[in-house]
Order: sequence, then structure tokens, then C-alpha cells
Amino acid sequence: MRTPTPAAPLAIAAVALAPLGLAACGGSEDATSTPTATTGAPASRCEQVEAPESKQVKLKPPKRKVGIAGNITATVQTNCGNFEIKLDTREFPKTARSFVYMVDHGVYDDTTFHRVVSDFVIQGGDPKGTGSGDAGYTIREEPPVDTAYTRGTVAMAKTAVEPPGTSGSQFFVVTEADAGLQPDYAVLGKVVGGESTIDAIEAQADPSLGPEGGKPVSPVVTERIKLEHVTG
Repeated sequence: MRTPTPAAPLAIAAVALAPLGLAACGGSEDATSTPTATTGAPASRCEQVEAPESKQVKLKPPKRKVGIAGNITATVQTNCGNFEIKLDTREFPKTARSFVYMVDHGVYDDTTFHRVVSDFVIQGGDPKGTGSGDAGYTIREEPPVDTAYTRGTVAMAKTAVEPPGTSGSQFFVVTEADAGLQPDYAVLGKVVGGESTIDAIEAQADPSLGPEGGKPVSPVVTERIKLEHVTG
């Protein structure tokens, strides 16, 4: 079974440690695994850019709770367009708080989608860009046994050896109708806008890498993530 996971030391699980099985989706310290996509119409909307330099991030876990009152939407701005994630602050408040904390500290600025797998997932959020990086800490919020990872679900990647619900900075977006994953990954939220951007990113999958995917054929860069808090 394919799984989302970070490479060696991180958090996303994959069949092998290329996490996530989403192989953090990584699978080794400097390799990540992602579903593969073929080039096509959606890919044409991706602006050609250089991959950003690897960066080291060493945050300490937040000492106080990050406010997550009301609805929070995260707009992920990429060179392939934008997409929006509605955070699941009700069922996964710890995961949402950690994500907001990392966004506020610029962890995701100028990072890549290092693993792209056709008909499975796209994975990003690693400051190093290899699948082996993270923000310097992890949290745990175990998902319910009936958690399903259907198209548009955004969840946190972990290594195969980490307990269910462990997460760092790496996340994945499910592109298949049902990824068929076990309830091991903390859910961040759901894509509520910009599905064409998800398709464009998936179209960058490298067919030569096989079913576990990996580095896209051209860089897919998260330029910035913008949060919008809607109270009430």
C-alpha cells in the first residue's frame, strides 16, 4: 500500500519509510516519495521557477495555545495557482494550532512540493525540500478509526515508525477519490477552493519514478500561505 511519509527522520508515512508511505512522504533522508503525474493541460498553468534553497527550521513547540476561534481558511499560493484549505479546528484542534503557528513563523514560505504521485497525493511542507526536513518539533493527535482520506483531504505526513497522528510540518493533499489509507494521519482540513491548482500540481508528476512518485518534473513552489480567520 502506498502511504504518505517523510523521509527518514520526519513525519509522513509511506509504504517504506519514504514516508507517508506518503513516505513523509519521503523515504530517506534526502529522498521523498510522491505520486507521479503526466504532463498535460493543467501543467501549462504552472509558471516556470527555480527551486528555492533548502532551509533549516528549528522551532520550539508553541508555549501557549494559538487562537483558532471561528473558521480558518489557509490560502496556499504556488507557482501553479492558489488553493484554499478549510482547517478542521473542531476535530483536530492541536493539528490546526500547530499549522497556524508554523504559518505565522514563515515555515512554509518558499518551500516545494517535493513528492507528487499521480492518482494519490501531492506532498509538501518540508523546509529542506527533500522529504527529510521539518520545523523542529512534532505533536500528536490520533485520528478516529473511521477517518477517511478522500479527494481534497489535507493531512499531515509522518514516518512509518511514528505513532498514528504524529505530525511535523509536512502535509499531503489527496488527489484520488479514496487514497485507501489507514487512519494514521492527523487531518489538517479539506480543500474548499482551487481544485484546478491541485490538478496542475499533480500533472507535474514524473512518470519515470513509478507508483511511489517523487520529485516533480519541474519545481512546484509554495510561495506563501495566507490565513483568514472568520469568526462567528
